[in-house]
Amino acid sequence: MIEIGKKQSLKIINFTSHGAFLDGKTGKMIDNILLPSKEIPDGAKEGDVVEVFIYRDSQDRLIATTREPIGKVGELVYLKVLEITDIGAFLDWGLEKDLFLPFAEQKFKVQVGRSYLVAIYVDKSGRLSATTDIDKYLENTSPYEKVDRVKGTVYRVDSEMGAFVAVDNKYKGLIHKSEYFHEIRNGDQIEARIVKIREDGKLDLSTRSEAYKQMHTDAEQILQRLQGGNGFLPLNDKSKPETIKNKLNMSKASFKRAIGALLKEDKIEQTDNGIKLKEEI
Repeated sequence: MIEIGKKQSLKIINFTSHGAFLDGKTGKMIDNILLPSKEIPDGAKEGDVVEVFIYRDSQDRLIATTREPIGKVGELVYLKVLEITDIGAFLDWGLEKDLFLPFAEQKFKVQVGRSYLVAIYVDKSGRLSATTDIDKYLENTSPYEKVDRVKGTVYRVDSEMGAFVAVDNKYKGLIHKSEYFHEIRNGDQIEARIVKIREDGKLDLSTRSEAYKQMHTDAEQILQRLQGGNGFLPLNDKSKPETIKNKLNMSKASFKRAIGALLKEDKIEQTDNGIKLKEEI
């Protein structure tokens, strides 16, 4: 049985001016599949078996190719959007016919030129398509431990929960909205730290370093802002969290740790109106 969207080994039945016809495994010549002339391996002859990938051409006919697509049915792949039309988007997956991403399968608005993590599936009409709804394709049991650094792709951003990440494009992860203070978009490929492994195996992630390491980075950022702002910053430990986030892209807890370190090092002083650099004597 021919499996669309997968590689398989098929026998060459005969040659024509258009290419070689491969055994469609039904016993009927009408079901044999064309391998275009430019795809035929050098020296191939009738009876030879060739390894091909089966998909549908622009006229919806089954066709074979010896080219290797970026992904196959059931796989998660990171693909670039080439075009958006009135029926959906088309993605580059390494074959002459681009992969279709229907509007109904876009859980967020995609943009031309950006890449996204999608799953490849066969739709009800037997055509290969892509979807950004990939939760069911991800696993919960990763080989990682707490504090490990991992890489992954953002596949859904939720304003209430945070950014959902496919770690290694395979395992379920989440960066809670309290664990990042910069813009994260669908399709972003990021590096993060595992802060917790839940009972169900899902990974809680953070783009920030461990507190004691992040504190030095945050302190340096505050010093740079002070030096670029005439030595004064209108923030202190009584400032509202949202004010601190808007000005520095960090949480109030991180800000307090950082200015605590700077106070201890005698580099700043805190006033009712904010913090300021100490003058060097």
